[in-house]
Amino acid sequence: MIRPGVIILREGTDTSQGKPQLVSNINACQAVADTIRTTLGPCGMDKLVFDGRKVTISNDGATIMKLLDIAHPAAKTLVDISMSQDDEVGDGTTSVVLLASEILKEMKPFVEEGVHPQVLSKYIRLSNELLLKKIEELSIPIASSANGNGQLQQDMLIKCASTALNSKLLSGHQDLFSPMVVKAVQYLHECDALEDISNLISIKKIPGGDVRKSFMLQGGIAFKKTFSYAGFEQMSKKFTDPKILILNVELELKSERENAEVRISSPEEYQSIVDAEWDIIYEKLSNCVKVGANIVLSKLPIGDLATQYFADRGLFCAGRVDDKDMRMICKATGAMIQTTTSELEENVLGTCGTFEEKQVGDERFNVFLDCPRKLTTTIVLRGGSEQFIAESERSIHDSLQIVKRALQSQKIVAGGGAIEMELSKFLKEKALDIKGKGQFVLSSFAKALEIVPRQLADNAGFDSTDVLSLLRTKHNAVDGGSLWYGVDIINGGICNTYDLGVWEPSNNKSNSVSAASEAACVILSIDETVRNPKSQDPGAATGMLPGSGAPGGKPMSGMMQNAMDVAQGGGGRTGNLGPGVSYMKGRGG
Repeated sequence: MIRPGVIILREGTDTSQGKPQLVSNINACQAVADTIRTTLGPCGMDKLVFDGRKVTISNDGATIMKLLDIAHPAAKTLVDISMSQDDEVGDGTTSVVLLASEILKEMKPFVEEGVHPQVLSKYIRLSNELLLKKIEELSIPIASSANGNGQLQQDMLIKCASTALNSKLLSGHQDLFSPMVVKAVQYLHECDALEDISNLISIKKIPGGDVRKSFMLQGGIAFKKTFSYAGFEQMSKKFTDPKILILNVELELKSERENAEVRISSPEEYQSIVDAEWDIIYEKLSNCVKVGANIVLSKLPIGDLATQYFADRGLFCAGRVDDKDMRMICKATGAMIQTTTSELEENVLGTCGTFEEKQVGDERFNVFLDCPRKLTTTIVLRGGSEQFIAESERSIHDSLQIVKRALQSQKIVAGGGAIEMELSKFLKEKALDIKGKGQFVLSSFAKALEIVPRQLADNAGFDSTDVLSLLRTKHNAVDGGSLWYGVDIINGGICNTYDLGVWEPSNNKSNSVSAASEAACVILSIDETVRNPKSQDPGAATGMLPGSGAPGGKPMSGMMQNAMDVAQGGGGRTGNLGPGVSYMKGRGG
């Protein structure tokens, strides 16, 4: 007697498991890494990504990974670690993807030879722990400004910012943007507000003009002129020591709702309703003037009536101001957002040194300068094309995050592949102390770390085999002075990257190694993938028969439908019930 098979998954479900599944996942991750491999380093190439709506030109790993429509479920893990690196550190998004894929590539022969994935994961985690301790040991402290070395600290931070900009479009303008970035972040560090950097530093993009015309407003805010009504041109566009009122109130006559009904018995009653609406709006406007405000800003619209009213009284107003700009203005000027104009007091008003509406390129900007709380900074970027400015903004963001992490960790390491080569040498030596399979896993992990200097050399057009051979020789030398030798992408060969000022925060490398190790362990732990097919039948997803009706729109079987019809209709108990199934009458029957 043949027993019927138990069907758990729906027909058409794709299942893959075992060793072929592991190899397939590793191959998919390598394919993703190959896409952004050539973007690494100062000589990295850009990628043009068209998503059907807009064109993006970038060599930022996180941006490219986010725009790629990756269908393979395991390969999406690389997108996650790239985004986490971008959020946590800001730079190194390409390195972390390359490192994770290279670790998996080195583990692939062990998988094919039958080594259990949990054994591989165990030694990958061990390698990660050893490397994190070694990075901490190799890190060089940043000179503290508290010891009177403020200028030295600033110079070190400028070198970190320049290293982050080296591989970006702005690499030729480091002398302009690196001091700008360091000055903005350093001030937040002194005020203990580094964690709020995304809300306190704003980047505005203005197409047109030379990139060298970009500028920074320290302790100031600038936002683009909002939509304006008639009467706006009559307003005062410049104030000294103004009082600023921030509202979340709509200052315009509201139209009646659809199907609204008002019953009146005489024309006088209708006139009183109209007068009441005008009285309400005029009372709101009068309250804004009485409190002593010179500038009125609102997140909601400010209509033509209010615009003309304020213009006649020498005030400036702007409606539909962006939420982030409003919050920055509040933090800089000391103003508090009001949700009503009733009983306004002077302590809710903010102030600044000067306010002016300026023409910048083809745009008009409202600029607040000399704010009492100098935490906020606005960086205005200029450029010839929209794609260039968008990439410049991403470059500045990465540089800001790198300087922030450098100030938080207060430790740096040399870049250019120097730290990776030193870690690789260290891990190879540690592998000799381990018996069994772990020795091979650690050696393979050490080899995977060499992907960074190898790819830097390849992208610069040099022979990576020769460069790596020189680096291995130099790092294995016994003189001890070859610790920070990395790839010389200008002249070819190798150089001391620390002496050249190619520096990165130590937690940048720590986070890269940790994220890549975790991603490799996650992918190695997947031994089966289940893909549910998209069904053409809307009822198939619930397991119900299609076309069967039920109260609330839920499908039900014919047998249950018939029983419901009988119960609701009160008819005779007849129907196509299965054998052995009879009607039962409960308490509610």
